[in-house]
Amino acid sequence: MALKARLDLRQSQSLVMTPQLQQAIKLLQFNNIELSSFIDSELLENPLLERADPGQTFAESGDGAVGNGEQGIDSRTSDDFSDREDRFGTDRLTSSETLSTGDSSPLDCAPDALYNGEGEISADGAPVAGSHDYTAPYSGGGTGGSGGGGGEDLPGLEQTLADQVTLRQSLDDQLNVAFVDAISRMIGSYLIDMLDDSGYVAGPLEEVAEALECDMADVLRVLKAMQGFEPVGIFARGLAECLELQLRERNRFDPAMAALLANLELLARREFDRLRRICGVDADDLSDMISEIRTLDPRPGRTADGEPATPVIPDVLMRSAGNGNWHLELNSEALPRVLVNEDYAVQIGKGLRNREERSFLSEKLQNANWLVKALHQRATTIMKVSSEIVRQQDGFFNHGVSHLRPLILRNIAEAIGMHESTVSRVTNGKFMATPRGVFELKYFFTTAISSSDGGDSYSSESVRHRIKLLIDGEDPKKILSDDKLVELLEKEGIDIARRTVAKYREAMRIPSSVQRRREKKAGVS
Repeated sequence: MALKARLDLRQSQSLVMTPQLQQAIKLLQFNNIELSSFIDSELLENPLLERADPGQTFAESGDGAVGNGEQGIDSRTSDDFSDREDRFGTDRLTSSETLSTGDSSPLDCAPDALYNGEGEISADGAPVAGSHDYTAPYSGGGTGGSGGGGGEDLPGLEQTLADQVTLRQSLDDQLNVAFVDAISRMIGSYLIDMLDDSGYVAGPLEEVAEALECDMADVLRVLKAMQGFEPVGIFARGLAECLELQLRERNRFDPAMAALLANLELLARREFDRLRRICGVDADDLSDMISEIRTLDPRPGRTADGEPATPVIPDVLMRSAGNGNWHLELNSEALPRVLVNEDYAVQIGKGLRNREERSFLSEKLQNANWLVKALHQRATTIMKVSSEIVRQQDGFFNHGVSHLRPLILRNIAEAIGMHESTVSRVTNGKFMATPRGVFELKYFFTTAISSSDGGDSYSSESVRHRIKLLIDGEDPKKILSDDKLVELLEKEGIDIARRTVAKYREAMRIPSSVQRRREKKAGVS
């Protein structure tokens, strides 16, 4: 067969993701902390972007505004850098709507209904009486900070906080106070370096004596003194010694408690009868001893040097609007306030002399406009998904976890006309503050447990809640086995396998029926 060259034309389709589309997908997946970090980097790279002052608002100017009643986005551009005196951005990106608790009508989440300030929208999409657009004129020239500051920005509250003292710094300070001689301080510093994350001495003490060429008696003397440092329980060589140090501090270490600490493996296996015989106490005393041990800290080092917990900032705020409706709004504290400084673009545009400079400025302006619109689209999508979740999980908000419905990403995606992957990105790391607490949006997605009578399926979360209620209310003389739990759940119409009950029970850290029987018999809860 002869080989020859020829030209062919073929037509095909392929999906090409532009850099802006990829960035928009990332924006959708970011939580509020990641989004804030991304915005900070964009502010450094793009001279046309600026962050709005807290509370700064911009009047909606009528011509060119996106949607009736929307706030904070003005779609006008300035390709020719003509002289204008307005700015645009994502200011006042808060929205609210009232959701009907009924399931008869779908929720209307059109963008023009989302951004109307404090307005409310019913399930049929019609404005509720009394709703209004919230706009405020821009008062230029003002600066942030308290009144009478002479226009100077004051430092934020977080900038005035003192740095947190680390565990190492605290131990070094206590070491310098406890010992005067250089040898003891050298041994103490070596012991501090040997601490693990839990605050235990990780390694044999012989290593210290060998490395520093000192007597073992000196090492033990320094260790004993340092075991009195704060936090209590530090420099222990194991769990039992850590608990002993804390009990001695409370003057609660006696022979019975010493016997209990020497047999912690029996406590882990819940062999309370053997523990009573070993400790020489009755059931009530053993219960009190176990309760006291539970108040101790098994990892004092981690508690002392742990990073401060980052509070969860909800992305969506929810409250009751009365008459069976719910009121949703985006949390302004979780939304970045980004503006495009068109005045600055006009000023520098007048002095451009060559094509490269004009191309650079045009690219930065285009990127700034795109970022503002992408942030608006992100906020709109979060509201759409959150609104549909609230509509479908209305029973949970009204009656509790037992009424949590089975829900998957496809249900939300089909209801709002989006792809499942988009819903997955929106619900990842986004939180909603509800009258029942703060929940991640993913919490409301649960698998379905079949109904034995052919009725509606049950949410796995509600089934777990029901299992816990049955176990909490069981008769101490008739402990419920997993098989018995299956039987009781089937009587309630829940078709569930025994292994599923065991899996849910273990996930909730509920002991087996054998272990619970031992606890009830020993009088330990």
